[in-house]
Amino acid sequence: MADEFRSRSRPRSTSDHGGRGARPLWRRMLRWLWSGAGIALVLALAWAAGLVWYAADIPDEVADRDTRTDAIVVLTGGSERLQTGLSLLLADRADMLFISGVHPSLDLSAVLKGTPDLPDDLPESLRRRIRLGTVAGDTIGNAVETAVFVRDRGLRSLRLVTAGYHMRRSLLEFERAMPQVAIVPHPVFPERVRQNDWWRWPGTTLLIATEYTKYLLASLRHFLTGAGPAAALPPVSS
Repeated sequence: MADEFRSRSRPRSTSDHGGRGARPLWRRMLRWLWSGAGIALVLALAWAAGLVWYAADIPDEVADRDTRTDAIVVLTGGSERLQTGLSLLLADRADMLFISGVHPSLDLSAVLKGTPDLPDDLPESLRRRIRLGTVAGDTIGNAVETAVFVRDRGLRSLRLVTAGYHMRRSLLEFERAMPQVAIVPHPVFPERVRQNDWWRWPGTTLLIATEYTKYLLASLRHFLTGAGPAAALPPVSS
């Protein structure tokens, strides 16, 4: 009787449940990591770490100011870009200036209107060295439009003028569209973009985060598709 009582009062071991005990902590963590919430958290942390790298890598100066190229290419999006492009042309850093992304309804005078430190009447000799691209509506379009311009004229080098925060993605698209063309980056630095301590300025933070995300998507697109925009360029004009 006593033996029966002791047998009933004895705690059951894990073996009494067919050897099924609580899952080890590392297994539960691994299972959580592979769950939807875990994957989302890992991706968010990776994106945030990449954002910090991207912001730290935005240029804060022009590395090469002196190399002469066949053309200067300005991507529309700010008066600083146009002013810089014209200054480079006046300094004879290239034979011609190509402004990409101009609205089809605008002529050269309308495009240059309001550009700081620019005379109202440009000399005709300078106007003849400026061309407008009116097809592009985004950075991919800028690259394709410029590639056609470069190829039609047999150019081998260009100086690319755009905002510093936009330069990495622009180079990605331009180098993909024109792998045989030497591209000299010439970033400009709009006053409204606070690159130093960017995380303290909501507007700049949003701008950089958006541009970084676009850069990631562009990189993924190139990785998945393989061929760049140059594969779809129209024939050389006669």
